[in-house]
Amino acid sequence: MLKTDIKSVNTYQEGDNLIIITDKNNISWASTLLDSNSILLLEKSIDAETPYLLLNSSGRWILIEFSPEKGDENTRREATRRNAGNRIAQLRNAKISSATLINKAAENLSADYVEGLVLGNYRFIKYFKQAEKQASVFKTLAVMDTAVPAAALSILTDVLTGVCIVRDLVNEPHSYLNAVQLAKEIQELGEIAGFSTEVFDKAKIEALRMGGLLAVNMGSIIPPTFSIMEWKPANAKNSKPIVLVGKGVVYDTGGLSLKPTGNSMDFMKSDMGGAGLVIGTMYVAAKTGLPLHIIGLVPATDNRPGQDAYAPGDVIKMHSGTFVEVLNTDAEGRMILADALHYAKQYDPELVFDFATLTGSAARAIGAQACVMMGNASEAIKDRVKNSGYRMHERAVEFPMWEEYGEEIKSDIADIKNIGGPSGGAITAGKFLEHFTDYPWLHFDIAGVAFLHKESTYKVKGGTGFGVRLMYEFLKGYEGAE
Repeated sequence: MLKTDIKSVNTYQEGDNLIIITDKNNISWASTLLDSNSILLLEKSIDAETPYLLLNSSGRWILIEFSPEKGDENTRREATRRNAGNRIAQLRNAKISSATLINKAAENLSADYVEGLVLGNYRFIKYFKQAEKQASVFKTLAVMDTAVPAAALSILTDVLTGVCIVRDLVNEPHSYLNAVQLAKEIQELGEIAGFSTEVFDKAKIEALRMGGLLAVNMGSIIPPTFSIMEWKPANAKNSKPIVLVGKGVVYDTGGLSLKPTGNSMDFMKSDMGGAGLVIGTMYVAAKTGLPLHIIGLVPATDNRPGQDAYAPGDVIKMHSGTFVEVLNTDAEGRMILADALHYAKQYDPELVFDFATLTGSAARAIGAQACVMMGNASEAIKDRVKNSGYRMHERAVEFPMWEEYGEEIKSDIADIKNIGGPSGGAITAGKFLEHFTDYPWLHFDIAGVAFLHKESTYKVKGGTGFGVRLMYEFLKGYEGAE
């Protein structure tokens, strides 16, 4: 959950630590807050073009953050987030536990600075023996800015909490977070946020003949789960629901198509990042009271080579009745997503998004700078997603889904096979999923962005929580599928 207490204030006390965002060309405020020596240091910092200045003035700390000067609005907003994320180290080193944020810049940057600072302050410390020693010393951020009133700050807090929920889930080891526990976490979050939950156990999944989910689970001693979340407020704008589907492979060995170790299997606790994204988005939708009917679906299992594990060459009958030839058991995410995508048809959805750490191909194509997006939703929906991504710097790059790619997944002995050829793997995975849809749909491959192996300012090492901010930005302005 959130590691920083965020609150709105109308004033600050004389001894409070301050964080001041300012333009370099206007420091007229300085004479009311700084002594003469500090003003001199501020002027020298501006001349030296340093990005910030940390002062101890009259017994309190004052962090002066210079506003970004280059780029368009989205670029400046992201630079502000990154600057804030970088300042956490300075705040911790100075043992600053609390501060009040004041925006003196001409541009409204407070909300972006809060995002960067709070997300940069995140740490996953559950499994340290002396966790309190690992916790950040920075605990409380007060925001004094009329452009970010208390109601807006409360919504922002809910969104950032949603991001941190995803980070917690992705960072949890499989020794704790198996498929059954993931369903319990969903139920608990539903009670906190206010969305309803229903969990299908293995018997129900078998009764529904969800062959893809059951096949992936055959190698495990832990049963699969299928979790349904629903947020349906009385004032919902949409008569037909938006459905979000998340890949919930809580740990992936590759099955009998065993992964190599060394930055491959080692971090496969993160293979439920798509499920985490859906869970976090459902939390935010309910907590902020979005006026939309939204359903979240999470098929969950681990993928192991034990028991009676499904094998390359097997043919699996899916929930849809489609027969799939399995040529690689490490292409398991699409198997469980396919069942969920077919299940979504019963809702007659207005729009369906699925999210998955699906292919190394997507990660290799664009790295950790964006997710891959593809699907048959309208160009208007695609543009809204892209624009939302640019605003939040959680960008989506569209890949084509030309029908020629579908030739790659034709099987000699079944309706389709679960992998294509050696190239275009992200797209052929998308074409596989497309087979199970008959509604407006977008697929997001978040393999490169859901988990980072090194820290990147406010996008910390480990689970990033990518996509929650993007989805909230998209959903809050949603007016319809056309």
